[in-house]
Amino acid sequence: MTIAFLPLPADDVPPYEPWAGEPEVLAEAAVAGRRAAAWIRSLPAAPTPRPVGTWLAGALPDAVEAAMGSLDPAQCDRMGPEGRLVEGNGGVDAGTMSTLSVVPCVLSDADWLTPDQHLRLMAVASVVTGIARLLADDPGTAILHGQVTRMCATLDHATRPVTPGLAPEIEHKL
Repeated sequence: MTIAFLPLPADDVPPYEPWAGEPEVLAEAAVAGRRAAAWIRSLPAAPTPRPVGTWLAGALPDAVEAAMGSLDPAQCDRMGPEGRLVEGNGGVDAGTMSTLSVVPCVLSDADWLTPDQHLRLMAVASVVTGIARLLADDPGTAILHGQVTRMCATLDHATRPVTPGLAPEIEHKL
């Protein structure tokens, strides 16, 4: 037996309706992305010019800012007109996701950065890709239940300025 999926007429595709609070959540995410990108740009430069230093100063913060500014819950997983699953991207293009996904691979070459800075860069890449995936998988839950807002708070925490002179146990509580 052969199953043939008939395409739906274009008029039968329901228009996207934003979730309650979506504009505010997306605006908050864009601001958090700009702050995270600014923190990455503020990291110390490599002592000698090298490709990873150039990448950390330009491509990575640009990707973080672009990803957080382009989040789009309408770009979620859905059924295509032929009845097949179309995997969404949460509004973040493949090139930007690729840039974020190589962070763990390139940090070993950024030996002038501290382990704390490495960890924070890993957290930034993870949170940004995680937010996009959450919006692609289940935008309603991610927005209505505050998951995006909580992840933006995590991003802000990961990129907060370290206060010099505070003991680690005090810094941890800030």
